[in-house]
Amino acid sequence: MKRAKLGGLDVSAIGLGCMSMSSVYGKADDTESEATLRRAVELGVTFFDTANGYGRGHNEKLIGRVLADLRDQIQISTKFGFIHEGGTPYVDGHPDRVADRCDESLDRLGTDYIDLYFLHRPDPNVPIEDTVGAMARLVEQGKVRHIGICEVSAKSLRKAHAVHPIAAVQSEYSLWTRDVEAHVLPACQELGVGLVPFSPIGRAILTGTVKSGEQISDKDMRSTMPRFQGENFDTNLQMVSQLEDIAASLSVKPGQIALAWLLSKGNNIVPIPGTKRQAYLEENAAAADIELPGDVIQRLDAIFTPEKVAGGRYGFAWMESTDKDD
Repeated sequence: MKRAKLGGLDVSAIGLGCMSMSSVYGKADDTESEATLRRAVELGVTFFDTANGYGRGHNEKLIGRVLADLRDQIQISTKFGFIHEGGTPYVDGHPDRVADRCDESLDRLGTDYIDLYFLHRPDPNVPIEDTVGAMARLVEQGKVRHIGICEVSAKSLRKAHAVHPIAAVQSEYSLWTRDVEAHVLPACQELGVGLVPFSPIGRAILTGTVKSGEQISDKDMRSTMPRFQGENFDTNLQMVSQLEDIAASLSVKPGQIALAWLLSKGNNIVPIPGTKRQAYLEENAAAADIELPGDVIQRLDAIFTPEKVAGGRYGFAWMESTDKDD
């Protein structure tokens, strides 16, 4: 597996998003998840992404238990800030609570340090400088080695980076979600900050395996997302069909093309495709060795322009709460 840099952190060029191992996209199987985690290390994947809110701690405990004997070979990123108690989830980035959230994650992970600690979303009620200042103290204490922010605007990123070096921004970025290209990605490149795209294969739509909304159960978070509903879904599948044609012409999988396209966008980009199954993991990891011809990249850019994608990433209320540039 090729290597990449997220600020000063050395990681595998493709990581593993572990959220789906905690029943977010339907039922998960701990036995298969454990085998997938182990297989990832065998394939050279060393960067594992989790969060305290995934499965209400289940995800961190799973990673900590399975990978304990490989701790010196891997890099773990986890997140704090989402609170799921009392109904509607909300963001809490108050500096007085940062240390406690970190200690809780360390305990669940069974480790004494976190390689990359993310604020899951900026708290709209707390200056980003205050939250990052508290995270910086964790670095000073040796509990955290690098810090990052998820779904942050370029403006807020610059404010945060002025307080303490930010190693990485984690945002949704894929062929059908290219918002970061306008402001965030250029800011990352300017500041020497890595970008960690989550949902880099479009929550599986870019693999070509999701052909109908009937495949998505009402317990799957995608059932609430506008892009997977009705006419929006049908419109988006037309673009995926073109992606499948390109993949077939190159004798690779559509999802591999989607990952290779991301890797072509900069040497500071480390996608974390999520899966709970070994077969998909192996496909994703192999994408690190695919180099797309320039004309294929241009064709993909033209097929998946932002204005052609139908429907928002999330419902209106949730999108309104995200940190974004004007």
